[in-house]
Amino acid sequence: MMITLYTSRVILNQLGVEDYGIYNVVGGVVAMFSVISAALSSAISRFITFELGRGNTYRLSTIFSTSVNIQVGISLIVLLLGEIIGVYFLNCKMSIPLERVSAANWVFQCSLITFCINLVSVPYNACIIAHERMSAFAYISILEAALKLVICYMLIISPWDKLIFYSVLIVAVSVIIRFTYSIYCNIYFEESHYKWKYDKAILREMTSFAGWNFFTNVAYVFNTQGVSLLINIFFGVTLNATRGIASQVESAVMQFVNNFTTAINPQITKCYAAGEKEQMFTLICRGAKFSYLLLLIFALPLMIETEYILTLWLKIVPELTVIFVRLTLISVMVNILGNSCYTACMATGNIKRYVIWVTFVGLLVFPFTWIAYACDLSAESAYIIYILVYVGVDITRLYIMKGLLHFPIIIFVKNVLYPITFTTVIGVILPVLVVMHMQSSFFRMIVSCLVSFISVGLAACYIGLTKHEREMTFGKVWAKIKKG
Repeated sequence: MMITLYTSRVILNQLGVEDYGIYNVVGGVVAMFSVISAALSSAISRFITFELGRGNTYRLSTIFSTSVNIQVGISLIVLLLGEIIGVYFLNCKMSIPLERVSAANWVFQCSLITFCINLVSVPYNACIIAHERMSAFAYISILEAALKLVICYMLIISPWDKLIFYSVLIVAVSVIIRFTYSIYCNIYFEESHYKWKYDKAILREMTSFAGWNFFTNVAYVFNTQGVSLLINIFFGVTLNATRGIASQVESAVMQFVNNFTTAINPQITKCYAAGEKEQMFTLICRGAKFSYLLLLIFALPLMIETEYILTLWLKIVPELTVIFVRLTLISVMVNILGNSCYTACMATGNIKRYVIWVTFVGLLVFPFTWIAYACDLSAESAYIIYILVYVGVDITRLYIMKGLLHFPIIIFVKNVLYPITFTTVIGVILPVLVVMHMQSSFFRMIVSCLVSFISVGLAACYIGLTKHEREMTFGKVWAKIKKG
């Protein structure tokens, strides 16, 4: 997380606001093709984890090899569409300064290659997570962060066009990580030895699941990269740089929380596969609550000291960055509550109703943002719209889960919403008082961050967690301390 924040600062300073904005918006064009791939990627993760929970080794091996075949095929389709549609859109429709169009095309090609490399890595990544080898997942993630640190150094000493050179280096990192995943999986997991297999029934089952999940990913891409393109069209690349910085902050904070959800999601799917619904319900509530509380611990200090931290971190702080970062963190806190619900619904494989309703509600972000910008509302209105719409998405998820799994919504209200609400209210009082009664300075930032960590940490322990959860957590921590 710290490396991500540091490298973002170096990259912004080395590229400059304009080139940083170009990189984010052009990379966003490529990311829009994830609407094709992300649905199958979710299907791959779900099917590998589900079969591992059932213990069917032969079917697991077949699913893995079939997944690799699918991802290679999707990569070729993405390359083709990228070269036809993406290149046209980049050169004819986007707002990019004429002198940087050539560099933008380099960024696009490198982003396209990186995207396709990451696609083929999905089955290997899914194997590691399904087997719950979190140490391997952590070490590879740390390796990736360290390589990005090397990129920063090379960018500083580079005599070439820094935007182009940065794009090429990102491709190199993707190749290294791709082979690291493959080598690890081939050593430890028997099913990850690729063999040419074509199982029509499995392929049909996976593509049917992915076909419905495709629509959910349409909403996600429009709500993220689509909104970035609207910002580019209405406000230009400078605000794309601002949005890019807000996304980097979101990514850094979410990196910590996602490692927790990555660990708990396979257990939810395995519980469903084994028919252990009560345990599954407990994991759904704990996943939502713990994710929110972890995020709150890291997000609150950033939210109350946003302006000073950004100035200290970036030196160059683009227009509207403070409000973008704060609203981004709030939107993540709203969205993260539904992650374990999403995993539970995906585990059933019966996702038609889920996809239709969640996609319908979620897709409202893009047209509402378009209307807001057409009516001359401010750039940050996109975030406010996103927050309001995704409150609706969370409510929709709960009602669909009730129908799919007979999940009692009152359990979620009592075990998740009540504890996190009281924890948030109690936890923010002291940090806000510190900020209100001290002048902005480095000393105040240190004091407010420490008070925030302590205040939220204590509130989370004694209000957010049940007695059993608190004893279990302290017990695990104490055992680690004694062992270490």
